[in-house]
Amino acid sequence: MTGTLVNVAAVVLGGLIGTVLGGRVSDRLRTTLTDVLGVFVVVLGIGDALGTFGDVLADALGRAAVLVVLGSLLVGAVAGELLRIEDRLERLGAWLRDRATREAGRSPSRARFVEGFVVTSLVITVGPLAVLGAFADGLSGDWTLLAVKSLLDGPVALAFASVFGVGVVFAVLPMFAWQGGLSVAAATVGSTVSEPAVAALSAVGGFLVIGIGLRLLELRQVRVANLLPALLVAPLVVALWP
Repeated sequence: MTGTLVNVAAVVLGGLIGTVLGGRVSDRLRTTLTDVLGVFVVVLGIGDALGTFGDVLADALGRAAVLVVLGSLLVGAVAGELLRIEDRLERLGAWLRDRATREAGRSPSRARFVEGFVVTSLVITVGPLAVLGAFADGLSGDWTLLAVKSLLDGPVALAFASVFGVGVVFAVLPMFAWQGGLSVAAATVGSTVSEPAVAALSAVGGFLVIGIGLRLLELRQVRVANLLPALLVAPLVVALWP
């Protein structure tokens, strides 16, 4: 769990600095920063999604690799819509916003707080570094990957907070639950998780990251949170593959 705690500290620090600087950033610069982040996130997601066609999945699944990734996304989408994950995450963000602003005596925009919480939660939680780093931390205590992720997440949180405000800081809650849970699970199950299963999870995560980028660029409000179950479906299918 050491790596996850370091990651939490980096996001909180970046988020707080960004919140303080937010009032000094012009609307034009905020828009440009959001556009840059959106383009970067799309490219990052494409890089991960291309793992669908990589050697690891091809060797394990053959030509069915593409169908497994696509099927996982479709099944995950149906499950997520039925569970209304995005709505629940937004309600959690709204509840945190109301509690935080009541204690602080302030009234920032509800929409901006929720959007900052939701978007940042997805960006810092969904990526393959979160999964691989948490697994490495749980399996061997090696939190190098999560240290690298912290160096990436800190500036991201700062940039997001300068645009969306303090809601970004609360994104550490789902991140801590996800990465911490993965580390505990990895420590429990040991090294039974195969490389193809991790590759499938990373490929699916790449598609979700692309969806986040599209949201940031305001091209399409993809309900990415409702696709999160796909991250469980993909490795499970690979594990059960004959």
